[in-house]
Amino acid sequence: MGGLYHGRILLHWCDSCHTPVLAERCACGASTRAVPVTPPGDARPAFSDDIAFVNSIYEDQFGMSIIPEGQIALLNKVPDHDRMEEIIVGGAIIGAIRYLPAEGRWEALPRPDAALIATPKKRFIIIDEGALSSVREGRSLLAPGLISCDSSVREGDEVFMMTPSGICAGVGRARVDADEASCMERGQVVKTRKNIPSAYTPGQATWDDVIKANADVLLKAEAASGKFIADSIGPYEHLPMSVSYSGGKDSLATLLVVMNTYRKLPILYIDTGLEFPSTEENVCDVQEQYGLECVRIESIEEFWQDFEESGPPARDNRWCCRTSKLEPLRQHIVNTYGEEGEMVSFIGQRKYESFSRMKNPRVWRNSYVKNQICLAPIHTWTALHVWLYIFREKAPFNSMYKHGVDRMGCYMCPASDLGILEKIKITHPELWQEWEQAVSQWMKTKGISQDWFESGEWRTRGDKAV
Repeated sequence: MGGLYHGRILLHWCDSCHTPVLAERCACGASTRAVPVTPPGDARPAFSDDIAFVNSIYEDQFGMSIIPEGQIALLNKVPDHDRMEEIIVGGAIIGAIRYLPAEGRWEALPRPDAALIATPKKRFIIIDEGALSSVREGRSLLAPGLISCDSSVREGDEVFMMTPSGICAGVGRARVDADEASCMERGQVVKTRKNIPSAYTPGQATWDDVIKANADVLLKAEAASGKFIADSIGPYEHLPMSVSYSGGKDSLATLLVVMNTYRKLPILYIDTGLEFPSTEENVCDVQEQYGLECVRIESIEEFWQDFEESGPPARDNRWCCRTSKLEPLRQHIVNTYGEEGEMVSFIGQRKYESFSRMKNPRVWRNSYVKNQICLAPIHTWTALHVWLYIFREKAPFNSMYKHGVDRMGCYMCPASDLGILEKIKITHPELWQEWEQAVSQWMKTKGISQDWFESGEWRTRGDKAV
């Protein structure tokens, strides 16, 4: 499934430093090469839990780990029916993982370069050397080109196609079981998956090395954001200001940019009572580390009051944003500054996050909270800009990022992929049980089957819940 461009894809790789670089030249002076990631190309660091998770999926399906210890790895979320992420190591896309909601499991989608890192121990097919060029050109493997098939291969499995000398000709999906393949004289054995070529260059590096390689990039990004603030703030400088803080990486990077290029401001945090415990911890950590005032708006009761009538929020019915965030914010501004009062909020909004945010201006008035003027200093930054800036500043970030959750907010947000919600069920079983009980009780009052929740259909309202 292809992706939409939200801006120029900036991800490159320095083969000298073995690091990702967000420019055509590394700080070491070497030229870099583009990494052909799927747009929008908003790649992020793979933390230790991410690496262990990816390797466990590949170990289960192929008996191999594909992210070597000591090498920098990135994950790039790509459009799919649910969660799918490309895996970048050594400047190459070595594979992907995706969540299959109907089966409740993760699937590994390897690329040929994965076989340069490790040899598959199962779900592989040995092909004749004569079929090598044909498969590499993207043609399917036919029975005459088959030498042998690992006994674990089943119809529909992703498989590696290897030559007797250990060269990976390609990857694809098996059309038949191993037993049937061994008896075939003609017909398609594997449908080869075509991939955009990328070059794997192994090498050890640390995230400190990545920061050094992107030193110039970060300085330019910071300066550009500072210039945006200087150019935009004039008409509003007399108004009260704050940095909207969610406990997420983008609001943290925005806070750092504002402090480094403009001045120290209070953070404004809306406590809905539905955040991860680590979010509350992060708000306190940031407030303490930087000596900031925290303007806290609590909206815990409002959500559950509306929930009784409206049921769980959904992707196509996100009443929760209005109830738990926008209306409490509007009331805060009115109560603090009067009916005609206004305030300025620096917002961690980026164009690479979504198509709608790409189209948004960098200075705007909130359509619901019309007395809030919003400025987005990091609008042009990618996720990797954000993370490297946070790492450079040694800023405290939300620990949930280390557990494979890449967006903060309400723990049961319907905008989250089912694959991520499955992780949250494991990391926060008590929270999820509380949510499931609340939704189940509401469903009983509406005569809705439990399957509606268990299948994840509650995330898209449609016509099944009234």
